[in-house]
Amino acid sequence: MCPKPVPAGNRAGHHENIHHENMTGPGGSGLRNGANRAFAAGMNDTADPVPDPIDHPLRYRMVNELHARPSARLRAPCTVVYAAFKEPRDAANRDRSADLAHLAALTARHGAPAPQPGAGHYAAPIGRHELRWESHTEFVSYAAFAPGLPQRAFDPAAAEVFPAAWQAAAPGRRIAAALVQVDLLPDDPTEITPMLESWFAADGLTAFWVLDEAAVIAGDFRIDPAGFMRFAIFVGPDTGPGRIGRIVQRVLELETYRAMAMLGLPRSQDLTRQLNALDTRLSALMEGMSDDSRSTEAVLHDLLDLSSQLEGTAMQHGFRFGATEAYEAIVHDRIRTLRESRFMSRQTLSEFMTRRFEPAMRTVRSARQRLAAMLDRAERAGELLRTRVDVQRRAQNQALLERMDRRADLQLRLQHTVEGLSVVAISYYAVGLLGYAAYPLAQMAGIDKALLVAGLTPAVVLAVWGAMRRIRAGLHRAAGGPDGH
Repeated sequence: MCPKPVPAGNRAGHHENIHHENMTGPGGSGLRNGANRAFAAGMNDTADPVPDPIDHPLRYRMVNELHARPSARLRAPCTVVYAAFKEPRDAANRDRSADLAHLAALTARHGAPAPQPGAGHYAAPIGRHELRWESHTEFVSYAAFAPGLPQRAFDPAAAEVFPAAWQAAAPGRRIAAALVQVDLLPDDPTEITPMLESWFAADGLTAFWVLDEAAVIAGDFRIDPAGFMRFAIFVGPDTGPGRIGRIVQRVLELETYRAMAMLGLPRSQDLTRQLNALDTRLSALMEGMSDDSRSTEAVLHDLLDLSSQLEGTAMQHGFRFGATEAYEAIVHDRIRTLRESRFMSRQTLSEFMTRRFEPAMRTVRSARQRLAAMLDRAERAGELLRTRVDVQRRAQNQALLERMDRRADLQLRLQHTVEGLSVVAISYYAVGLLGYAAYPLAQMAGIDKALLVAGLTPAVVLAVWGAMRRIRAGLHRAAGGPDGH
C-alpha cells in the first residue's frame, strides 16, 4: 500500500483541509497525530507570529520557506503521475493567476478545496490520489500519488487523473510528463531484468542502484505513445517512506530540469545560424577598415548596424542561456544526491547523461561563448574605428591650423599695407589743413605756398607715421598685458 504523502499545503495557510500522517517508522501505523497536525499547520500558515523585537522581520518567513515543499512519504507499491507545464514565451513573467485557475479547475472536478490567491504550492486529496502542485519561476508542476500499481505496467489509464481535455486547456504547454511505478525489489534483483527489457528500449535503458543500494531506478528517457516518460523504481523492504519519497522527488526533478535545460539547445542552434551570417559580415568589416578609399561614415554605419544586431541577439538569448546553466547545475546536483552505482553491468545515469545530455549542454555553452566573443570583436572594431577617426581628425585639425597660420600671415601683411596707405591718406589731409592754416603766415613772410607745402609734407608724414607706431605698440601692449586686456 502507498500511503498519502505528507502534503505541503497551500501558501495561503488553509491547513484545515490538509491531511498529515504520523509515520512511526518504515512500517508506521499511519495514524494521525494531533501534535503533528498542529506543527504542520503552523509550518504551512503564512500568517507569521508577531516577531520578537530582536528578530529580523523576515526571519519566520525565511524559515517557513525551508519547509514549504517537504518530500512525500510513500510506501511501495504505488504509482506516481507527473506533469509540468510551461508558457512557450516569457514564462517568467506569465500571469500566475491563470495557473491557479487551471489548478482550481482540476480540484473542482474532485470537490477538493480551491487554491488560495497568490498560492505558490498546494496539496490536497483528489479521489484516491494525493495531489501536489508547485509554482516555479518558469513552470508549474502537478504530481498525483496513488497506492498500488495498475494491472498492466505503465497503463495510460493511470494518467487519467489529469484528463486530456484539462491538460489541453492549460495556460502553458506540457514540458515534462512521467509515469513512475514504485514496487518492492525481489530478494533476487536479477528477477527484474525481464521486466526492464519488456518495458524499456534497449538502446536507451539505464538501470542503477541509488543511495547505497537502497533502490534500483530504471528508465529509457523516451516518450511513450501516451506522451509520458516511464520510470520504474524498485525499493528494498527496509527503505523507509521518507527515503522512497525523496527518491521519487529526485527522479521527477531530474526529468523536469533536464527538459528545462535542453530548451536552450534549439535556441543555440538557431543562434549559431544567425552568428554564421553575422560572423562573415564582421570579418569583412574588420578587413575593410584598412581600406582608406572607403569613407569612415560608411564603415561606422555598417558597424553600428552589426553591433545593434549582436546586442539585440544577446538580450534575446541572455535569459535562456542563464536559465539553461542553472538547470544544468540542478540536474548534476540531483545525480550526485542519488549516489548511483552500477546495477548488473547496465548503463548508469551518469554515463547516459555524458553521452546524450552533455553534448547538448556543450552546444549551448559554445553558442553562448561565440556570441560573447563576437560582441568583444565588435567592440574592438569600434575601438579601431574610433582610433582611425581620431587620426583623421588630428590630420584635419593640423591642416586647419596651417591654413589659419597662412591666413594670419596674410592678414598681417594686409594690415601693414593698410597702415601704410593710412599714413599717406592722413598725411595728405593733414598737409592740406596745415597749408591752409600756415598760408597767411607764409604770405606775410614772403614764402611761396608751394614751398610751404613742400616743407610741411615730410614733417607731417613722419609725425603721422610715428603716431601710428605708438598707437599700434600701445594696442600690442594692452593685448599682452598682465590683466589680459
